[in-house]
Amino acid sequence: MSDEGYEMQYIQEAFDTNWIAPLGENVNQFEKELAAKVGSRSAAALSSGTAAIHLALKAAGVGEGDIVFCPTLTFSATANPIIYQNATPVFIDSDYETWNMCPHALEEAMLKYPQVKAVIVVHLYGLSANMDRIVELCKKHNVVLIEDAAESLGTFYKDKHTGTFGNYGIFSFNGNKIITTSGGGMLVSNNEEIIAKARFWATQSRDKARHYQHSELGFNYRMSNVVAGIGRGQLKVLDLRVEKKRYIFEFYKRELGGLEGIDFMPSNEWNKPNYWLSTITMHGKVRPITIMEALEKENIESRPVWKPMHMQPFFGKFDLVGTNVSEDLFENGVCLPSDTKMTDDDLIRVVKVIKGLWLA
Repeated sequence: MSDEGYEMQYIQEAFDTNWIAPLGENVNQFEKELAAKVGSRSAAALSSGTAAIHLALKAAGVGEGDIVFCPTLTFSATANPIIYQNATPVFIDSDYETWNMCPHALEEAMLKYPQVKAVIVVHLYGLSANMDRIVELCKKHNVVLIEDAAESLGTFYKDKHTGTFGNYGIFSFNGNKIITTSGGGMLVSNNEEIIAKARFWATQSRDKARHYQHSELGFNYRMSNVVAGIGRGQLKVLDLRVEKKRYIFEFYKRELGGLEGIDFMPSNEWNKPNYWLSTITMHGKVRPITIMEALEKENIESRPVWKPMHMQPFFGKFDLVGTNVSEDLFENGVCLPSDTKMTDDDLIRVVKVIKGLWLA
């Protein structure tokens, strides 16, 4: 079989066995296969990465009035579950070394908010955060660590998969991720008892009883057997997808790296990214909006870097700890087309448009 097409085999099995709902062999096996792939003891297949963060916070005992630290440079799905739990987010700035949560800002925040209940760290665009320092700080202050590895499946920090350093890790299989189930997520942990509890919560907290009985608040968060079948097929080609993402990044870096004012997202010797998105920053006469509009005229999609949470209308009332590195990255960043189906001709087309701006 080629590097694609495994999905239909598992989907057909779901229909043949009449297990379509959030139960079945695909769900069970996808949990086992994903856990084995990243090196975690257990996993719960859920409807989204957001649901996984929500249940991780619930498992951490986060509730009304609790403080949760969250990177400001991320998608809102990282922060929203904090509000679901009626907790209070405090946003932590990035550093230039990783583009992720700054350990210095995190330490400052822990001194400012010693009552903090949990820390959510994100591996932005497939770049690993500085996990040694972040883990050290969380252990020192006895704070639960949750890794949002939605964008970093296949990324390694010092030869260990991201998503497996904290008490809980989450992955996303949304349509834009490196592998996709169309929608879905996974919660992983070495605490098998907690993962079993998360599965219970995710299936409406239905007690083991002959009748329908619920002793706890539940959620409709379980992944369907059909979706899990897609995930099993996609997981088989993860390494190939990572290889292609890295190829795309190196192509852009080779072709665009010499242009004045362009810098690429950081590389560190301890980080082996999946390069989910190839991202650049602009500090010259050509601005991010100029690149995005030029590509748009050629029907090529690009995007700005995530707008920091502390700049968002909904989250603007919450505290930020740091020096506004995230704002600089947002104002000067561009995410280039990075789809694994891109051909060399596609990449050359993108590069030609961008290079043309320096010749104008």
